[in-house]
Amino acid sequence: MGLHEQLLAREAQGNPVRVGLVGVGKFGTMFLAQTERIPGVHVVGVADLRVDVAKSNMVLAGWRADQIEAPSLAAALASGETHVGDDAMALIGFGGIEIVIECTGNPVVAVDHALAAFAAGKHVISATVEADAVCGAALVARARAAGVIYSQAYGDQPAMTVDLVDWARTCGFEVTAAGRGHKWKPEYRFSTPDTIWDYWGVTVEQAERGRLNPKMFNSFLDGTKPAIESVAISNATGLLAPSQGLSYPAGSIDDLATLMRPRAEGGALEQAGMVEVISSVAEDGSMIPNDIRKGVWVVVKATTEYQKACFEEYMVSTDDSGLYYCNFKRFHLIGLELGLSVGSVALRGEATGESQGFLSDVVAVSKKDLKVGELLDGEGGYCVAGQLRPTAVSVPMRALPLGFTGDVRMVRDVPVDTILTYDDVELDESLAAVRLRRECEAMV
Repeated sequence: MGLHEQLLAREAQGNPVRVGLVGVGKFGTMFLAQTERIPGVHVVGVADLRVDVAKSNMVLAGWRADQIEAPSLAAALASGETHVGDDAMALIGFGGIEIVIECTGNPVVAVDHALAAFAAGKHVISATVEADAVCGAALVARARAAGVIYSQAYGDQPAMTVDLVDWARTCGFEVTAAGRGHKWKPEYRFSTPDTIWDYWGVTVEQAERGRLNPKMFNSFLDGTKPAIESVAISNATGLLAPSQGLSYPAGSIDDLATLMRPRAEGGALEQAGMVEVISSVAEDGSMIPNDIRKGVWVVVKATTEYQKACFEEYMVSTDDSGLYYCNFKRFHLIGLELGLSVGSVALRGEATGESQGFLSDVVAVSKKDLKVGELLDGEGGYCVAGQLRPTAVSVPMRALPLGFTGDVRMVRDVPVDTILTYDDVELDESLAAVRLRRECEAMV
């Protein structure tokens, strides 16, 4: 039976998959916009520090006001309605749910939520991929020890890329590279929330209508989110990070099979078996037609003459050698596609992507001259951007993870465009996220 059929069966049995959602930003709201059309799923509770905003976003997504007025989680469980509150830990600990969906975007808080869910015997689907980048392998280990699942969120680009890599390997192909697209120019790495909308390509009015968070979207643009998501892909698939970080080669979908070959074969890869991000911006600044900006891809290589001949016979679009082929999804729909993770985790007992090791990392790089006493403002802000590095490089140099740059204070001056280290900041070593990070660093 497919997932939809199994969900229909759960609905008919009066035994829906019961979930709790933490964080009603853009990703969480998009998921909630779909839940009324997904059979066999009951959102028992929603937790957000801003209850009024959460309820407003739910109404914006199509919920009726009377659906979100259950006075308690127990009442919501009994009535089939939803309780909206501000206590995430109460929601996570509630016995009536089986899956916690973490959408806060804050890696330190997300780790606390995940560990509490594991202790309560709950599966976790994490849209906070930042936590994956900081200590995903340790989180997966903790989940397995508790007999539950810690999964990436389908609809987000890492889980979708991992799915393409799994497709390729299960079919018997050799994966040369995998990744996502992006609108990239080198100067974007210094972008701030003040410059985001002009760079991004939407008006202020469009951003306000969509309730888009400028800091979050700036993290997409300045290279932080592409680095974070590339780490999640790398650590889930075993594909390696480029030694000097992402190079953002530019090209269309039709160029991918050519670009994603090793440099020795005329491509842009440092070596075969890597993650990379493809830019949709040409050297002259124009947008490239038929781009993969919003999508994901995998490039495979024919390793036998028979495979190569099949590519030719079925008129597969390849590079000029006929050996390399790209499979892709041009668009991802973010939270609108999260139902696939809910179904996979609840019904098949399978994660839609999970860290298998700690190969890649996101280091914090200064956007400006940083001074002693300055308070860093984290992902997408004015102070730092994230860049991809192999852990074999980042861990020995004690590079500061991007995920630990929210509200931490500088203890040394650092010039612009420099990788920060643990020695540059005042870090609270008692945080669970820091302890799990140390576990990951010990794996390198």
